Amino acid sequence: MIQQITSLFSYLKSLRGEMKKSRFKIWLRAFLFLQFSALFSLYFFRDIGNGYFSWKWVVLLFTLFIPVGFLMSLIVPMKADLKLRAVILSFDRIYLFLIWLLVIAKLIIGRIPPFTPEADFIMCAIMGIMFGRLGGIGLRVRHLKVQHGFILKSQT
Repeated sequence: MIQQITSLFSYLKSLRGEMKKSRFKIWLRAFLFLQFSALFSLYFFRDIGNGYFSWKWVVLLFTLFIPVGFLMSLIVPMKADLKLRAVILSFDRIYLFLIWLLVIAKLIIGRIPPFTPEADFIMCAIMGIMFGRLGGIGLRVRHLKVQHGFILKSQT
């Protein structure tokens, strides 16, 4: 039984795939953030127009979840590759699970009219987490690049 569990974990690790350069991963995350922002903005305009939510709450909740995303950026597997002179990142399952869980919860809750404000709350949480995590990853990548001499501290 233990050997089967161990082999299952080995199989799951093999699915992780190749680590990608930070530039690719950061741009991908930024693109996803922009997509979610555009889609959720349509929902916010509709719900705020119908009186279910307010922009004040959007800004407040978005801001409150930025630190959560920033803290989640600390668990993203990344390392400096001296041969490539680049920082490479790996897949973060915890973040992926959390975002998909929140998106699915938003889709389900958003279908029930009395729970529209809760669906908007979830959208604010998703956006804040994504933004905070993207910023945290950017800072960590920059720190590793400076630490390993890939860029000078004074470079932008």
